[in-house]
Amino acid sequence: MTAAPRHLLLVNPSAGRGRAAELLPQVEEAFRSRGLAYRLVLSEGLEHGRAEAVAAADAGEIPVVMSGDGMIGQIGGALAGGDVPMAMLPGGRGNDLVRVLGIPREVPGAVDVIAESHVRAIDVGEVNERRFLGIASCGFDSDANRIANETRWVKGNLVYLYAALRALYAWKPATFTLHFDGIRKQVTGYTVAAANNKAYGGGMYAAPDAELDDGLLDIGATGNVGKLRFLRGLAKIFDGEHRELLEVQTWRGTEVRIEADRPFAVYADGDHIADLPATVRILPRALRVIAPDLA
Repeated sequence: MTAAPRHLLLVNPSAGRGRAAELLPQVEEAFRSRGLAYRLVLSEGLEHGRAEAVAAADAGEIPVVMSGDGMIGQIGGALAGGDVPMAMLPGGRGNDLVRVLGIPREVPGAVDVIAESHVRAIDVGEVNERRFLGIASCGFDSDANRIANETRWVKGNLVYLYAALRALYAWKPATFTLHFDGIRKQVTGYTVAAANNKAYGGGMYAAPDAELDDGLLDIGATGNVGKLRFLRGLAKIFDGEHRELLEVQTWRGTEVRIEADRPFAVYADGDHIADLPATVRILPRALRVIAPDLA
């Protein structure tokens, strides 16, 4: 009889402002009570966590990453193309990938998903050869993400609202040029995004039609609406009902090149991973993940 695989429980203790470390005793108890063999590693940073996960997968262990979207995205990108699936536990502030995959936020339910071991393949995004799993965006989002990552005194998902308000106060419209499928589009407004996942920013459904396994990027650009109208659109983004208010134009493609009339960082999975000009492409069904069977 084939032995059950062992898991690498890779925990980022600083994720979610220490939330992952606080939940660790519950996670270990849940693993033991379900008879899941594991060894624990506390990550010492992104490079260390990525190296540990790759080494575990090479040894036939299943990496279980408990962190925020940033580390999950980078480890997922490193594991893309391999045969060993990755599992994940929500440990950060946003938890957008686990949210869309249907993984419960509570520890017992999330560990149940790992025990059930249902595997599905999802797409992986790539910006200037840096990989991501969620939404790559720039413009207004560049400013808001930077502010959110620098803010320490606002807790939980409120940090995203605070960052958006701070960024909006100083925002000036930007003009972006998009190249995809032989087409050149020029748009003026707030944000350009290339989405693999539906959500980012702690439950903002910026790309409600995006699918994790369709082999396509959902490309979107907000219009040059007034700031009060933009605020009303932000209030609706958590339900994915913002597109009309924000005059969002959308396209689909496997690759898009993004340029702008001033410098912008490109953020994905909450982290700064590239700068404009940038080429975003999709790697179809490149990553195997353990997730609920939603069929």
